[in-house]
Amino acid sequence: MPIRPQYRRVSALQRQFFNREGTLAAYDEELREIADRPRILNVVGVGGIGKSRLLQELRNRTPDTYRTARLDLQLPTMRQQEDALAVLRVEFGSQGVQFDRFDIAYAVLWQRVHPQLQLNPRTTPFAEESEVLSKILDDAMGLPVFGTAAGLVRLTGRAIKNRKRRQRIENDPTLQELDGLSNAELSHAVSYLFAEELRASAADRQYVVYVDAYEALVPTPLPGGRAYGSDAWLRDLLGQLHGGLTVLASREPLRWAAYDAEWESVIRRSDIDGLPMAARLDLLAQAGITEIPRQRSIAEASAGVPFYLHLAVDTHLQNPARPGHTGTAEEIVQRFLQHVAADEVRILELLSAARTFDVGVFQAVGRAFDLPTNLLLWESLTAYSFAYPLPEGWYRLHQLMIGALQRHLSPAVQRHVHSTLRAHWEDLADRMERGAARSRGLARLSPLREAVFHGLHAQDITPERILRHADRAVVLNGRQAVDGIVKDLRDRLAVAPVAAEPATADHGPLVDLRDAADCLEAEARLDQGDAAGAIELTPRLDRPVRSLVAARLALAGANARRIAGQSALAASIFERVWEEHDGEARAAAGFCVADLRMWQGDFRSAFALAEEVYGTCSPGDASTRGDLKRLMHLGHRFLMDFDSAARLLAAAEEEYRAAGSVIGLANVRTNHAELYAFTDPVAAVPAAAAALEVQRDLGAQHEMGKAFTAMAMAQTRLGEYERAASSYLSANEALDRAGYRSGRARADMFRAFLLYRRDERAAAKELLLHAAREFEECEVYPSLILAIGGAAERLGLGGAELDALAERARPRVRPLGTPAELQERTQAVLSMFLGEDA
Repeated sequence: MPIRPQYRRVSALQRQFFNREGTLAAYDEELREIADRPRILNVVGVGGIGKSRLLQELRNRTPDTYRTARLDLQLPTMRQQEDALAVLRVEFGSQGVQFDRFDIAYAVLWQRVHPQLQLNPRTTPFAEESEVLSKILDDAMGLPVFGTAAGLVRLTGRAIKNRKRRQRIENDPTLQELDGLSNAELSHAVSYLFAEELRASAADRQYVVYVDAYEALVPTPLPGGRAYGSDAWLRDLLGQLHGGLTVLASREPLRWAAYDAEWESVIRRSDIDGLPMAARLDLLAQAGITEIPRQRSIAEASAGVPFYLHLAVDTHLQNPARPGHTGTAEEIVQRFLQHVAADEVRILELLSAARTFDVGVFQAVGRAFDLPTNLLLWESLTAYSFAYPLPEGWYRLHQLMIGALQRHLSPAVQRHVHSTLRAHWEDLADRMERGAARSRGLARLSPLREAVFHGLHAQDITPERILRHADRAVVLNGRQAVDGIVKDLRDRLAVAPVAAEPATADHGPLVDLRDAADCLEAEARLDQGDAAGAIELTPRLDRPVRSLVAARLALAGANARRIAGQSALAASIFERVWEEHDGEARAAAGFCVADLRMWQGDFRSAFALAEEVYGTCSPGDASTRGDLKRLMHLGHRFLMDFDSAARLLAAAEEEYRAAGSVIGLANVRTNHAELYAFTDPVAAVPAAAAALEVQRDLGAQHEMGKAFTAMAMAQTRLGEYERAASSYLSANEALDRAGYRSGRARADMFRAFLLYRRDERAAAKELLLHAAREFEECEVYPSLILAIGGAAERLGLGGAELDALAERARPRVRPLGTPAELQERTQAVLSMFLGEDA
């Protein structure tokens, strides 16, 4: 922490006040509703959030018709009942409140506690402020310690001329009992008389008491809100303040209902959160920091905590050339931990490595470092206001604390903490997969993402392991978990950790991590149908493919290019990975080779290779097995063998369910809609709608385009031409966003049949020709080029160019069975869409 005068901190109290409209409104409402009952407005917020400044603002805005007094418990002397009452008595006394009975009782207590001192004008509290004491102290010298009250009352009767006032003192039953009370009872009586005098004064002017820094009085509350009696006098006093309002600022909310349920109806809570960005920028501008980049940097780093902002302003005023938020970290953490027990700070330092934690994380870290992990300590830690509660028993530390606390740990300790947490999250993921652990509270986070995060910081996780964790994370938490892993990888690469070995252009720790990030992001882009984005992430496809990361990255790049219509380039990459890679990605490469062969019309070779790859897959690789079954389903569908296609789609769905593949099951929904478009158009429309709902959640544009196409095909068959036209328009938009050229051409082919049925022959002819050209350029679907040629001839829409396209496509088609059988099935399907199957 910088060495500098601490008195400069008060400069924040003179700066312009910003925001807090909610609490100001609550305060105004409480002022209007003051009644003959105690009321407490509990202002709650973390250290440095601006509670003291807020109390000052509340007091300044209070109308002069109210009396006000402030008790600052940050001062150690103010935490004692006698001293606190003295401060309040002086402040309210200066505003016209008469404390005759309290002054006498306080003098009795003073002599009881200081029996070696005589009552005299020089040593007795309030001797100058109290009209009663000032008149009788000269005669009070020599009063016995146990008889002081009776003596003072007797002397008062001779000194006070006002009859009503004298009788009120002489006849007061509490004053008459003081000499017979124990010291503890006498202390309670003094608080009672103070409250009585203040309550009586409220008849002509109501009052407000401001109490700051309650946590200084109760630094270590017990679970449930109870304390070790250190705040008993304050609760006793505030519970008697009828006719006024108390505003009490604390880091944690008051939980006095643990003592008496009636406190629930007395206390109103008002949470103080971080300043919004606009208020932060205004504060900095008003304080003289006007450079926009510096303003933005300081405002973002502050997390909305005014204490941080004022520190930055003070630094700027002392040295304008110095970065505004340099040197504030240690001051911030000291501010946050000012009232935290010393034995709890160490575990908080370790927990700062965790982005989110529950009791399991707390215990794992504690055991690793031989620290206490009992439930009482856990409840104490999570009671602090800087430990933000999340759903289902999870917590996170305040953003500003995390970095500062981690600076207290050596690099070796930090790595050990992260390694411990990586192992903890991996174990939790294992137990969740086995069904041995409930996913309580884990819907919002992924254990495997957390494992990767900590593995990166511990530097004990390989890129291959990261990919495997990502694959498992999709099953446990969905695609968003992988998006999170990619973000964590990018963030880690941005700080460029020291490499364990030199990196070459194609290899090294940082290069491998970058490739892992590129691979996962490219695969995610493909799942969303963003081929262009995947291509940007894979500019090079000529690198070695021996490692798992390199092989999967190459496959992602090749698949993106296949979607974009670069089939020949994609095929060469698929083949190279299939031949050169002998690891986990080889099955995926074999699938891709079979996939492309099928789209290129070589159904025989594609089915043979798919069967071969399926046979090499282990039973645990159910997702790839599902992909292969679904591929063969699509092949049979393009061969117009719908019974075989339905059987294989059902088999693929079983594999995906076994693998827990969310994306695979979503794609099966699309395939069902596509199949129904040929076999059951009535069922196809709701099936396509259901597929669209799922694919929208996944953001898969290409699958959405296919679902819209299936819906339009079914609506065409059902004679719902307007709806079909609208569905085709939606399909084209989605397919264009995905950059899926062959998918768009397939949709155009079937849209041409809609145009023909609407008697738009010229447009239909042009669209059929366009679709055939696209198929040839993309080197896919020669069987569909033949289908287009057959349809055009049948409808009288043919031409020389279309005939030439069909002739070039014919030798590329190698179906199961004979070409004549395929042509017969194709003609039957064409009849469905041309309206000739009725």
